[in-house]
Amino acid sequence: MTTMLVTGGTGTLGRLVAARLRADGHEVRVLSRHAPPYAVDLRTGGAALDAAVEGVETVVHCASTPSGGDEKAAARLVGAARRAGVRHLAHISIVGVDRVPYRYYRSKLAAERLIEESGLGWTILRATQFHDLVLGVLQALAKAPVLLLPAGLSDQPVEVTEVADRLAALATEPPAGRVPDLGGPEVRTLESLARAYLTATDRRRALVNVPLWGRTYRAFHEGGHLTGDEHALGRGTFEDYLHRRARAAGRA
Repeated sequence: MTTMLVTGGTGTLGRLVAARLRADGHEVRVLSRHAPPYAVDLRTGGAALDAAVEGVETVVHCASTPSGGDEKAAARLVGAARRAGVRHLAHISIVGVDRVPYRYYRSKLAAERLIEESGLGWTILRATQFHDLVLGVLQALAKAPVLLLPAGLSDQPVEVTEVADRLAALATEPPAGRVPDLGGPEVRTLESLARAYLTATDRRRALVNVPLWGRTYRAFHEGGHLTGDEHALGRGTFEDYLHRRARAAGRA
């Protein structure tokens, strides 16, 4: 079996990918800013990054920072991977990074370009938003007595375990370039997702749809972040996710 490095290996996606690769018998190194022995900030790199990549055949790049730095992190990682002779760099990205002019998405797209032009063997999988991200947004919005939602927006949340399964499988295969996007099973209005959340948590809130403006809002409104039916490959719905969380809380 091969030696693999999972960046962001303690995060929501990375820890699942690392677990699946280990279960398949691979030697897995986990790189994270605060997780020894490979505690590395990819934005600064250095000798610690070179040591983490040394002897690695495949890198699975799950690390991401919405506050900024993905492009710089990708550049550092690509440089270290070249020096170490890495054969395969598998990367997770987001559906719509080339269609939605959101600052974080632009950084993700720039990271994709660096990987594509790296000279390394590479695979890039784009996925829609994970269920836990949608939940976090709704939890924050529901703190107010009135739940305000951007008018006319939809989402296509996907189960993170399904993305982890797909990314781990791709990492064990030869480099494949851009592979088909992975979207959740349903395109849902934000209002329907909010109502599902309120029902599951027994909360009552008035829902108000608020029209917004700007290029980014227009791109989301037009569905630039959605895969459409062709790539709605996920199976777990938002309600499935909420019910599973409720059951887990009941056992705690």
